[in-house]
Amino acid sequence: MSDQTGLAIRFLTSMAQALATMSLYAEGHPARARAAGGSFDTLRDLQRADPRPSFSFLGSEVVYGQQAIRGLTDWEWATKLANVGVQRLEFADMVERDAYVSFLEDVLARVSAFTAVAAANAAANAPTGRGHGPTAIRFGAVGVRGSSEVRLPDPAVQVTDQPSLLDLNAEVDAIRWVHDEVNDREEIPLLEAESIVRSLSVAMHGDSQMLLPLLQLKEFDQYTTTHALNVSVLSMGLAEFIGLSPKEVRAYGVAGMLHDLGKVRVPKDILTKPGKLTPEEWSLMRSHTVEGARLILQSDQKLDVAALVAFEHHIMINGGGYPDRHFRCDCHKASTLVHVCDVYDALRTKRPYRDAWEPAATLAYIERGVGTEFDADVAKAFIAMMEKWEPRLAFASLSPAAA
Repeated sequence: MSDQTGLAIRFLTSMAQALATMSLYAEGHPARARAAGGSFDTLRDLQRADPRPSFSFLGSEVVYGQQAIRGLTDWEWATKLANVGVQRLEFADMVERDAYVSFLEDVLARVSAFTAVAAANAAANAPTGRGHGPTAIRFGAVGVRGSSEVRLPDPAVQVTDQPSLLDLNAEVDAIRWVHDEVNDREEIPLLEAESIVRSLSVAMHGDSQMLLPLLQLKEFDQYTTTHALNVSVLSMGLAEFIGLSPKEVRAYGVAGMLHDLGKVRVPKDILTKPGKLTPEEWSLMRSHTVEGARLILQSDQKLDVAALVAFEHHIMINGGGYPDRHFRCDCHKASTLVHVCDVYDALRTKRPYRDAWEPAATLAYIERGVGTEFDADVAKAFIAMMEKWEPRLAFASLSPAAA
């Protein structure tokens, strides 16, 4: 374990101790000040080695930067923080003491409020944290940029009164954050991306029978986000349906989620244009396959399957589609699988220039493309899966902020 990781563990431990101590004493008690001050000192020690530390709390895992901290696996405060929307925590250069104390008080208030209404559903959206200045300390869901204020559950509302639709707002925020990270830093936060896939997998298996939790599009500006999550769900469902291993299912889920990543480099006015694209605009649109593969490989060489899928998911079995290749070769199995899921979700989505297709018409289109556009085995398996599971699509709800 590196010295820097050791400092990160010391800081998180001190933060938890400070929050626990502050919960025992009334505001103004000296013990609160001592606990907060001691934790602030450990933060300063960490920031001397890492001026802008960041943490993610993902289930039982604690991620420091891009490294999972094995020494904090099953750390109880990771769950407590995630329960009140603090999945992501970022510090600016050398945070001031008052800003840090304010942050601790804010988090403590949310933990106390959550405990008081633990019988209700946890809040879907996370806060943008208070700090000394607008960006000194930011915290929220994995998607801290632009997060809305937390909405703690109303104690008067019974769980049985909540909508039965699945709530995937946290996953929506997370995939937006992943796109922002790629666009700003040209780095894919792989651990967070994998956590989104794990969360979607849990939603798929949350019933005695298989569910496909798909997001319904409300505004076309959401398309990139909802499409990425839907293709990830469909890809994992199909991979599981044809009997792939759990490891392969997750890998295909990540590939499905990242297949259109290159579109972060396509101007938004082209992505959302309601009419026909000009030749120049179409060239830019088509470039997202090459650009996506480049971004993925540049970020993490271990994502070779996801990079192949990003490059190949618009290539047809008969050699048509794009990008153009100098030599004909078969696409990776994952690419053929994601391709059919991609087309299905695209056709089933209402677009500015056409209505959404009905399920029967969409499956009929896929069937007509067997052997030309789509791999025969993959397409037939997809049709069989959807005929079995279409009645059990679980459309996810989005809050107004996410919508």
